[in-house]
Amino acid sequence: MMSTRIQQPLSAFPRQQRGAMLVLVVIALASMLLMGALALDGGHMLVNKSRLQNAVDAAALSGAKTLSTVMGTTGAATLAQTAALNTLTLNASASGNQELATAIGNNVGGFATVELASTVYGPFSFPGPANASYVRVTVTNYSLAGFFWGVFQTLGNGVGNKFVSAVATAGPSPASPCDLTPLMVCGDPTKNNPATGMFWGFQFGDAQVLKTAAGNSSPIGPGNFQLLDFGSGGSTVRQGLAGGITQCNSVGSNVQTKPGNTVGPASQGLNTRFNQYSGGLSAANYPPDLVITTNSKSFTYDDTLAQIQYNNQAVTSSSGNLSAGGSALYDYNNWVQESANCVAGGGGGCQSGGAFERRIIKIVIGDCSGKNDGASSIPVLGFACYFVLQPASQKGNEAQIFGQFEKVCEGDNVPGPNPANTTGPQIIQLYKTYIDNSQTPSTDS
Repeated sequence: MMSTRIQQPLSAFPRQQRGAMLVLVVIALASMLLMGALALDGGHMLVNKSRLQNAVDAAALSGAKTLSTVMGTTGAATLAQTAALNTLTLNASASGNQELATAIGNNVGGFATVELASTVYGPFSFPGPANASYVRVTVTNYSLAGFFWGVFQTLGNGVGNKFVSAVATAGPSPASPCDLTPLMVCGDPTKNNPATGMFWGFQFGDAQVLKTAAGNSSPIGPGNFQLLDFGSGGSTVRQGLAGGITQCNSVGSNVQTKPGNTVGPASQGLNTRFNQYSGGLSAANYPPDLVITTNSKSFTYDDTLAQIQYNNQAVTSSSGNLSAGGSALYDYNNWVQESANCVAGGGGGCQSGGAFERRIIKIVIGDCSGKNDGASSIPVLGFACYFVLQPASQKGNEAQIFGQFEKVCEGDNVPGPNPANTTGPQIIQLYKTYIDNSQTPSTDS
């Protein structure tokens, strides 16, 4: 007896497989859409993180730069904060940053926090310490449009709102004293104790003769008037006193003195800082200081008494405040306040087209011990920043320059990663942000 074998139609198997394949295709498409959504939102976050960081970096630099120009004056912290927030707002208003501008709205102070500290490691606060020189700008929550972000949130896994954050710290870094003025004061190697405020015999606020006149006893030696040889004669002296040459020296090296008074070129160069021009110099190349205020009478030097005088009275200094015969004189402290007012836009008497700190000159502190006749090689002890008290008044062979010692200008020849912990030539730069006093670096800076 033969059994009947029933065969399944060949077309049934493909129909079953088509159903399974449809499910796989749907899953694959969903996965691709999810990956595309993730790429879209992730890319959106990355772009806005970069834009925010750039804006915060610029804000910190602006705040630190402003702070460096108004440090020690009333409201310095507020001026630095305002500068930082204004810069952040300006960046948000730039093309392509509409989303950032919308997030800031009219409340930039609520969007970003500006804090100050005396060291790059903090602690940061507002208004911060009186000697603050570092500025930190922080944005903790910059909310972004979600696009497909809601899909990830529905999947769980602790996915929160879509936002980015950024933080930046800026402050001073030592730079090279390569804009030296061809002048030198003679320091005392035995009198250098920064802990007590003594630098090679000089203290903050001391009035000093920076260029002697004919008939005065030269601290360097006969025939020298505290000028240095940075090049070819009077022309270099003129440009150097105006601030138009680049000259780099380092502690421990030697500088060459320049014998001769060179009265005319020295006066012509220095006086550009007071908006006085001659000898082919112009304001276009050598702008005046923001503030050119001086005392009504000129300082003089009594060589017999070895004494700087004003109106025939000895000039004395107390915490940078100069006086003569019991009367206060216009000095470095007055100039600092007026300059800060000019930077803040609220001061009178500011020079149109003036430049900040043109009345601050950096000169060599030399070891003039020993006999120094004619052209001499003098060891460099350090560098000093002096506030120029008045224009050089040329009278025959006299063209004395008077300054007020501000600080030492050390510098390490190049800007670097280490924060400036000394005074001197500086630039404002960004630093890694540290989130605690243990110097733990932030991942957002």
